[in-house]
Amino acid sequence: MRILITNDDGINAPGLEALADIAAEIAGPAGEVWTVAPAFEQSGVGHCISYAHPTLIAELSPRRWAAEGSPADCVLAGVGDIMAAAPPDLILSGVNRGNNAGENVMYSGTVGGAMEGALQGIRSIALSQYLGPATARLADPFESARVHGPGVIRALLERADWGEGEDFPLFYNVNFPPVSAAETRAPRATTQGRRQGVRFAVKPQVAPNGRRFLWVTGGGQDAPAGAGSDVEALLGGHVAVTAMRPDLTCAAATARLGALWDGA
Repeated sequence: MRILITNDDGINAPGLEALADIAAEIAGPAGEVWTVAPAFEQSGVGHCISYAHPTLIAELSPRRWAAEGSPADCVLAGVGDIMAAAPPDLILSGVNRGNNAGENVMYSGTVGGAMEGALQGIRSIALSQYLGPATARLADPFESARVHGPGVIRALLERADWGEGEDFPLFYNVNFPPVSAAETRAPRATTQGRRQGVRFAVKPQVAPNGRRFLWVTGGGQDAPAGAGSDVEALLGGHVAVTAMRPDLTCAAATARLGALWDGA
């Protein structure tokens, strides 16, 4: 199996090193793992692509490339140029430093990389490690993802629905809980939740030269969300697996919307 890995934390991020180990286990001795990751951190860029300017890419070592762009740019570079002669069978994005559950999904470059992979017609999975006091005490804070990641990926590849043949194929968002590998509980199929009362905001700050800047701030990650959600599963120590599709249409609202013009 040929696997392309990327992330949004940057080419030197420890989570990418963990993902390389996971990918190597999935690819097997006869497989290949290729890395195309951002040269610098790209957290929070979502599914952004560098449409208005070119992306500089550089080969750092065999099968390891850095791109001055977003995770989606990296996927485009991997599929359309670096691996164009033999495209990947699987794209893995992560392992993100921090959870990409709930409202975080909408901003996540990690999820954006997997979404672009799905749009390119390649099976794609985003992986993120929720961090907290328990993981801070571990020698490897990505332990849960590193130990349980291969099993989750194999299960998805062997038995999951990928929406093949549909206009918008599926991809998967996998989050590992903020506990050790031994304390990690079984995966749960989840919906994307919304943490109660949590929103991104801005905090103004005036620099010594008098210029005004805004820092983006987030909310508490331990706020509750609805039953069956990714947030609920993670707070309960479970691996959260969410099936996603790059389609923002609300079917229920569309049906109601049609009534506005009935008889017109």
